[in-house]
Amino acid sequence: MSRKARTTVKRRGVIDGIVTVPVRPPPPGEGKRGEKGHLAYLLRQAQAATRLQMERSLADLGVTPPQFAVLTMLKAYPGLSGADVARVALLTPQTVGVIIRNGAIRKSPHPVHGRVLQWTLSPRGATLLQDCRRRVMALERRLAAGLSRNAELAVRRWLAQIAAESRRES
Repeated sequence: MSRKARTTVKRRGVIDGIVTVPVRPPPPGEGKRGEKGHLAYLLRQAQAATRLQMERSLADLGVTPPQFAVLTMLKAYPGLSGADVARVALLTPQTVGVIIRNGAIRKSPHPVHGRVLQWTLSPRGATLLQDCRRRVMALERRLAAGLSRNAELAVRRWLAQIAAESRRES
């Protein structure tokens, strides 16, 4: 079949002589994109939606979700090396090296292992993180809306358990 004929056939909704009706997937939350879907797909779908919301809420601060993760991990675990920051932020070392915000992170030589640089938040980075956290906490409140404290705790434990088990298996 020529290219032109294939194009014409597709436009008419006819494939191999059979009239077809365009199929539209259901919106998120319905069918296989809802309760009937695979858990791993549903987790990925929820993560993608949450990441998009986070990107939008942080955009005017000039911060991306990976940058927010780096700032958050440095607040929680000051003094990590760049490689360690990448590991706990679930990023590659190359990505962490590229996304470092100018002036938000301070690097200093490790007292024993001089070639290793310890990363900490600068005062500018701490202020930036506070601004980001206000927005991300609002997003998290929306995510947890409708959940009881016990249900939210159960979800948090379940998600943490998935990550911990994955780490043990690798």
